[in-house]
Amino acid sequence: MKKILIANRGEIARRIIHTAHRMGIETVAVYSDADANALHVREATQAVALGGAASADTYLRTDKLLAAARAAGADAVHPGYGFLSENADFAQAVVDAGLTWIGPSPAAIRALGSKSGAKALAHAHGVPCLPGYAGDDQSDERFAAEAARIGTPLMVKAVAGGGGRGMRLVTELAQLPAALASARSEALAGFGCGDLLIERALLQPRHVEVQIFADAHGACIHLGERDCSVQRRHQKIIEESPSPAVDAALRERMGACAVALAQAAGYVGAGTVEFLLDGAEFFLMEMNTRLQVEHPVTEALTGLDLVEWQIRVARGEPLPLAQSQVVLQGHAIEVRLCAEDAHFRPHTGSVLQFSAPQATAFERAAPGALRFDHALEEGAEVTPHYDAMLGKLIVHAPTRVEAIAALVRALQGTRVLGLPTNRAFLVACLQHPVFASGQALVPFLAEHAQELQRLLSNNELSVHIPWALSAIFASNTLSDLPCAMARPLRLRHQGEVHSIAVRELGGGRLLVEQAGAEPVTLQLPQRGVHCVAVGPRRWHCQTSGVDGWVEHASWEPAARAGAAGGATELRAPFNGKVVALPVAAGQALAAGDTVVVIESMKLEHSLASPAAATVAELLVALGQQVSPGQVLARFAPATQGAPV
Repeated sequence: MKKILIANRGEIARRIIHTAHRMGIETVAVYSDADANALHVREATQAVALGGAASADTYLRTDKLLAAARAAGADAVHPGYGFLSENADFAQAVVDAGLTWIGPSPAAIRALGSKSGAKALAHAHGVPCLPGYAGDDQSDERFAAEAARIGTPLMVKAVAGGGGRGMRLVTELAQLPAALASARSEALAGFGCGDLLIERALLQPRHVEVQIFADAHGACIHLGERDCSVQRRHQKIIEESPSPAVDAALRERMGACAVALAQAAGYVGAGTVEFLLDGAEFFLMEMNTRLQVEHPVTEALTGLDLVEWQIRVARGEPLPLAQSQVVLQGHAIEVRLCAEDAHFRPHTGSVLQFSAPQATAFERAAPGALRFDHALEEGAEVTPHYDAMLGKLIVHAPTRVEAIAALVRALQGTRVLGLPTNRAFLVACLQHPVFASGQALVPFLAEHAQELQRLLSNNELSVHIPWALSAIFASNTLSDLPCAMARPLRLRHQGEVHSIAVRELGGGRLLVEQAGAEPVTLQLPQRGVHCVAVGPRRWHCQTSGVDGWVEHASWEPAARAGAAGGATELRAPFNGKVVALPVAAGQALAAGDTVVVIESMKLEHSLASPAAATVAELLVALGQQVSPGQVLARFAPATQGAPV
């Protein structure tokens, strides 16, 4: 193996590049038009343009990827994760082209990459599964009959793919038709396959997965478990190992089931068997026939390089270790840094400032104690064509308490300005007493997200005036002499306009007066405050644990600046494509009724009416691309049909 083409992008492509180069293997990056200047393109030995921007025109095109491999003289293909990594037809095409496929065989992918196929194999080999239906008859009528047999609550799942796409919880049978339609649509868009399954839903489980590795000589071992229970929209955002709920005996039982399932399919390479853990009982969810996003957690605990193992196994080498030689040390936690706001809505934009966290003296002395896998740099563009993940922060420490503290410190020391991220939200999750005590289950965010969002909002509210003044006065030199004249200012934060009066006291000090509050003296510049302009009068600001946006609204007419802005319009919160319009002009709406469904970053997002109203006008059509702030619909008061 001399040269590997990496059929992927971003941080996972960089991850594979680094290991391949350390092993003396050249790499070939591929890139879309949107990724032409990306880090993975510059770091690979060579790069080949695919032409086009959307995934369907680039990273999902087998013909283009194989043509790139031929043009670059690659002799192997690594799929990374996502895109075509679990596509058996792509794996077969790579093999048929005479290239080495760094992954499980096409037959194993077909047997296990499908959730329904994996469950059938599991049933045959004694791996526990939840009751469900995963048959060939995909009609709504058959699903309705099977749902009545199984009972609620139910989970609807896409048979193909992962990442939480194509999953819907059904608590009443009346919800099933809409859940099937929505999950099928999302699955088709994300994986090109709309097949679904249903199974009994556990409402208070843990999500625990087991990393397995197998070689072509019959050996198969597991490398411990990862607890991935903290999720939003069925997508993981915090992963850790060992699980707070798994002891040595349970680990052995889960590991044995994971290995048995892999061996039953003749599996070779890296894979992850995912379980729902309910007390001491566990049930198969699915098997991911690829490297996982969260594989660095296992690498930190074992000291192994799983990409190196993948390459060695693909070259026909035996596994470097037997099961008895695997040693798990300390505790590791990973968080996924995503371009999304506190309400989990994805965002696009430019990274205007970026700096990674600085390692402590201990972390510098302990290799792997702090790791940041990412593809970030100043000027990088986050586009709507791919998912919202920007990178992963991973820490490894002797204990769980130390790992949490180190990860909080690392997140607080990470600066990403220019677009919203979940950095502060992750800090709040890690510090929440339920997570800190090791009691977070899959519903953790469903139960605590609003509480965490209020905390973040209050944190922002407490510092937005110092932020705004730091930004406004950053380009103005404050006088060393006091000024008796107060300067009136209006600042917008979280949609609210705050009127203040600012008096210069000299020496960079400001006296800030606000109705209903005691005057406050500020010293500028504010230490630890980082602000970047994202418009002529708007700034994105960060401190160690707070992120937010402020606007200078003094230039606006007072009536507009202070307007509450009733529910007269529905605007797009991010880039996306309109995939459903379940309402019509003139239709009466209740608060929370879905008006428009937008697909963005591989997920469908329902945009709802904020209050009871009547649809006065729909301003978009099915299939239309929309941009942030674009008006999608206008409303009239619920009591009349005329526009307001």
